[in-house]
Amino acid sequence: SAELCLLPALAAFIPPLPGPGGPGPAEVGLGALPAELRAAMRVLVGDLDSLFTALGLREESFAVGALSRVVAAELASYAPARNRRRTATNKASVIFVDRTLDLAGAVGHHGDNLAEKILSVLPKLPGHKTDVMVNMVELTALKTTDETCSIIAPGCLAQPNDPAAKALWESFMNLKQKEAVMEARRHLVEAASRENLPIKMSMGRVTPEQLSSYIQLFRNNLKALENHCGLLQLVLATVQTLKHPQTSKWDNFLAFERLLLQTIGESEMPSVLNQLLPMIKSYSERTKDDYACEDFFVLLIYIYSVVGEIKCGKELDAAEEEVKKALVKAICDEPEPSPLLQKIT
Repeated sequence: SAELCLLPALAAFIPPLPGPGGPGPAEVGLGALPAELRAAMRVLVGDLDSLFTALGLREESFAVGALSRVVAAELASYAPARNRRRTATNKASVIFVDRTLDLAGAVGHHGDNLAEKILSVLPKLPGHKTDVMVNMVELTALKTTDETCSIIAPGCLAQPNDPAAKALWESFMNLKQKEAVMEARRHLVEAASRENLPIKMSMGRVTPEQLSSYIQLFRNNLKALENHCGLLQLVLATVQTLKHPQTSKWDNFLAFERLLLQTIGESEMPSVLNQLLPMIKSYSERTKDDYACEDFFVLLIYIYSVVGEIKCGKELDAAEEEVKKALVKAICDEPEPSPLLQKIT
C-alpha cells in the first residue's frame, strides 16, 4: 500500500510515537521524539538562534506541521533565544513548514534549473550541507583519470569576493538551463578577453566541451587564474554537471513526472503502477540509464503524493503486491546496498 513508499520518508522526519496511547500529532513535544532526532532538533534550534543573533532579530514564530511546532516551541523556550529577544531591535516573522506536508515538492524534479541540478549531482563539500565539491584538476597540468582525484583541493560554489561569479550564480538560479549555460559562456569570454587570451567566440548551442576548451585557455596563465578563480569554479561546476550521468536521469525523472501529471486524471492507480512495474529491474539487469532502487522510492513517493484520494480494491491490491515483490527482489539482489537502502531495510 501507500505505506510501502511513504513511511520510510515520513519516519525520517516525523517518527511514529510508541504505543497507541501516545499524544496526537498536535501534542507532540521534543520528549516524544527518538534521541537522535531530539539531538538534531536541539542543534537546529541552536543554529537558528545563532543566525537570528547575527541578524539582530526578535522573531515571532509560526508553524505548519507537527515537527515544525516542535522546532518553534523549542526556539520559543530556548534560554539564549529569550535573552536575545529582549534586546534585539529588528522584528521578523518566521514560518516553519514540514516538508512532509508536500512530499511531491520534496522529491520532485522541478523544471529547468541549473542551480538545482548542480546541487543535486555534484558531491557535497565536506563539512557543508549547501555547497558542493568542484573538481579543479582541469585547471592543472596533472594527468589523471580518477574523477575523485584528491590531490588538488576542490572548488566550491560560494564565491562572495568575485562579483562575476556571484552574478553568474544568480543566473543559474533564476534563468532556464539553456540561458544559464549561455551566461556561463558569456562571462568566460569576457574574462578571457580582459586577460588577452586567444579566445574564439562561437555562436549557437553551448556544449560542455566548448566550455572546457575556453577554460583550458586560463590553465597556463597564473595571473588570469587568480583574477577569475571564482568564475572558473562555477563554470567547471556547470561542465561537470552537464557531463554527469545523473543529469540525464534527472531529465528522465522530470519527463516521467510531467507525463504522470498529464495522465493521472484519466488513469486509475493500478494502471500507473503497472506502467512502473517493467521499469523495476534487478542489479544484473540494469544499465546505466535504468532507475536504481532508491529512484523507485522517490518515484513512488511522488506518485502517491500527487494522485489524491486512492480508490481501494482488489485491482489496486494486486498491482501494489506486484510492485512490492519486484522492489524486494531488486533490493535483495543489490551487491552493495547504499546507506539509504540499508536504513530503509
